[in-house]
Amino acid sequence: MALKKLSKEKVGEALAELSKFRLIAPAKSDDVVVFKQISDPAEAYLEYGNSTVPPKKFAFPQTETLFRFVTGSPDLTAKNVEEEGTTVIFGLRPCDARAMAIVDKLFSWDFDDPYYLKRRELTTLVGMACVEPPSVNCFCTSLGGSPFGTEGLDLLLTDMGDYYLVEALTDKGEKLEETLSSQLEDAPADDEKKAKDMAAASEGKIRRSINTEGIPEKLPDLWENGLWKKVSAACLGCGICTFLCPTCHCFDIQDEVEESGEGRRCRMWDSCMFEEYTVHASGHNPRPTRKERTRNRINHKYSYYPAHFDVIACVGCGRCINLCPVNIDILEILDQVVDA
Repeated sequence: MALKKLSKEKVGEALAELSKFRLIAPAKSDDVVVFKQISDPAEAYLEYGNSTVPPKKFAFPQTETLFRFVTGSPDLTAKNVEEEGTTVIFGLRPCDARAMAIVDKLFSWDFDDPYYLKRRELTTLVGMACVEPPSVNCFCTSLGGSPFGTEGLDLLLTDMGDYYLVEALTDKGEKLEETLSSQLEDAPADDEKKAKDMAAASEGKIRRSINTEGIPEKLPDLWENGLWKKVSAACLGCGICTFLCPTCHCFDIQDEVEESGEGRRCRMWDSCMFEEYTVHASGHNPRPTRKERTRNRINHKYSYYPAHFDVIACVGCGRCINLCPVNIDILEILDQVVDA
């Protein structure tokens, strides 16, 4: 596919053109960068490292109504995801796009989740390559990713200084290029090589790493190892590591009924780090302390998920390290797993 370029002077025009879709882009809220639906191109904030909250919520909402009902009536009013329309997520990092590709496997595994999969079908992902690693705690290259990775993306932008190099990767990406044809120009002939050199340079700037070879196979043998009590000692059980993780996908389903008898069945994010997450109706809890819950979190990402889907459910974005209030570091935990 021929490479294009988008002048930074025309980014506003391009976003205005894309606003005919449901346009999601990074924006600043005080000092925090979040992905949100924008209608004014001036709201987009593209000079960012990475967002605090990953954009996964636009495929997997934090809370969503699955269907509505009236008590005593067999009739249900199902949610029509198509009413949300075509979505373009503009400017997400390669790790977040790769995370969606990883989670896709779960939502199309033993049962096709119609809500998630329909949103993914209607969504085009426009990535922003990481010319500079966004965080000192990035370790995407340890998990098969790259600052210039393309997995899960439909189109990739690379900051070349005065313009963005534009590479369409899928049919969706090509269609979006056609939509932006009046804002795009042919890229200089040597830009492909420049971008490859920039990718290599960016990978070389990533300072943290973990050799994951053998970890998925080793973890089951460490079930009763004392390391879990040690690494979980500081944990507050706040769940921030899971809520801010782009691959975490645990949810709860509840029925809410109003006095009128009208109600809804809704799905909302949940966390395996919460005590009530595994409480049985009998009152028994198989994960009664943070030791068991920490053990489950690491095993889920680095053992259970690889066993089922042949990929580790972690993309090395570093959010759980950066934002843990007590400085729990997943790489330090994995180092102890390796040494155990």
